[in-house]
Amino acid sequence: MKNRISLAEASRRAQGILARGASSELETGAPPTLADLTEALHFALGDGRIWLNDQRMLLIQSVVLGRIRAEIIDAFGMETARAMFMRIGYFEGMRLAELIQKRWPEEDLTHALAAGPRVHTLEGFVKVTTKHFEFDRDRGTYWGEFFWDDSSEAGEHLANYGVSTEPVCWLQTGVPSGYTTRLFGKPVIFREVECMGMGASRCRVIGKNAEAWEDDAPELEWLGLKWRSHPVRTKPARRAEPEVPEPAVGDSVAVGTSAAFVRTRHLLEKVAATDATVLFSGESGVGKEMFSSQLHEMSARANGPFIAINCAAIPENLVESELFGVEKGAFTGAVSSRAGYFERASGGTLFLDEIASLGYAAQGKLLRAVQERKIERVGGARVIPVDVRIVAASNVDLAKEVQAGRFREDLYFRLCVFPIAIPPLRERRDDIPLLMAHFLKLYCERHRKNLLGFSRRATGALLRYDYPGNIRELQNLVERGVVYADDSSMIDVIHLFIGAEPMSPFTVTLSHEGRLATEPMAPALDQSGDTDFSAIEKKAYLGALERHGNNISAAARSLKLSRAAFEYRLKKLGLMPGRSER
Repeated sequence: MKNRISLAEASRRAQGILARGASSELETGAPPTLADLTEALHFALGDGRIWLNDQRMLLIQSVVLGRIRAEIIDAFGMETARAMFMRIGYFEGMRLAELIQKRWPEEDLTHALAAGPRVHTLEGFVKVTTKHFEFDRDRGTYWGEFFWDDSSEAGEHLANYGVSTEPVCWLQTGVPSGYTTRLFGKPVIFREVECMGMGASRCRVIGKNAEAWEDDAPELEWLGLKWRSHPVRTKPARRAEPEVPEPAVGDSVAVGTSAAFVRTRHLLEKVAATDATVLFSGESGVGKEMFSSQLHEMSARANGPFIAINCAAIPENLVESELFGVEKGAFTGAVSSRAGYFERASGGTLFLDEIASLGYAAQGKLLRAVQERKIERVGGARVIPVDVRIVAASNVDLAKEVQAGRFREDLYFRLCVFPIAIPPLRERRDDIPLLMAHFLKLYCERHRKNLLGFSRRATGALLRYDYPGNIRELQNLVERGVVYADDSSMIDVIHLFIGAEPMSPFTVTLSHEGRLATEPMAPALDQSGDTDFSAIEKKAYLGALERHGNNISAAARSLKLSRAAFEYRLKKLGLMPGRSER
């Protein structure tokens, strides 16, 4: 049976799926509105980030992209530049398709195939018109023909090189190739048959199955879909693209893709192959123990034990016996000999967490063991050598503790052989979507829940939140949302923030006129139903009522609140009298 839809229906659905992005609260296939499109974009101006749902975006001037393009053409030649930009576009298209698949994991997304050559409308590259589109899912065939007007890529090429003898919209043809290939499940290649860069009034693009093009089609090689049989020019070896490791099974994960995380990971890789003492520093909840565990797994000691100690949990009078062990009869109650943490960690790694919490006397005893790698059990007379790697961690600045006289300087320099500062989560926001997905899967399995993911507002709130508790706090928020949300629903803001978190109630988005504007987030309720409202929030409620002629239902919808919740807020603020009930 041929899975074929009309041109009008394909166009309508394609625009809808793109405009909604992660907003799966809207009905699939419903005609998009300008509000649908603008709601998918969030501007975290204080952090210098723009988000399309949970993917980070950039604004770049067309002329700057044109200059980069020209530099690559001049340095490597036209053919190499064409291949590079088509691959970049292909990867971008794949990412956009992955976003749609993630938001509708259980839905048939075949109607979204028509959106392939239209994704540039979101990014300002071209204006797209569909001429013809059809596909057969059973036979695995795809055919589409589209017009592109006012191509920015063609315009920049004309400005730099004049009229070309070949099509020049390389990036723009790579994007629908990657997008359609990902959604269709089979390689699909888009190619320009007319191009503004060649003097045409507009670009005309055709997309079809990879095998339907000629066997020697260069796109097959450039996109890694098929390699030519004849020799190609040898290229210098390049560094492989880093892979994001699979998150660990446990509650916390030490993975990420942000620049801050990659720097930390690079330091970890440098020191892992050695036995050097490592000192981790960072705020509470950044994952110091997880980084220490990964350091152990990456080292030659991976087959040995990894012993983690919370120094803050050891009473002052028991530090020596816990670290170094005791001999039978050493004190009242010592009815048998017992090895301490140093002996138990021999051949592996000893992780000393919250090292600054140790008393001054305990620090002196630890110094000798760290320095000589020899210990004596309490009540023993025998010196015991220990083959152990020392890794310490602190959530306070040990250098300042030394200056204040609370931490021994000699111990500090013994521990600070290779210091690694772990960045707080607010400095690695690009890792938040990865962590959200991991914790959602983890807690859905643990609490036997079936949730569809995060709503657009919840995703935006989690991306903007400052996380004073870092990864541990994000983990708690997601678990709270999993517990609070109903089965077969989405986690929303009200499931995450219960009033105690210092979250800004406003988000910066695009207005209907295409300008940056603020809109209030759904207010978070605490268990008693109370929350504090600032004057700007009151003004937002009054403004919504005024814009909608005191119609409470319409005003509530504009604020993304239920009518009941909005009425409750109005009554709490004393704004309800005289307002329309309809």
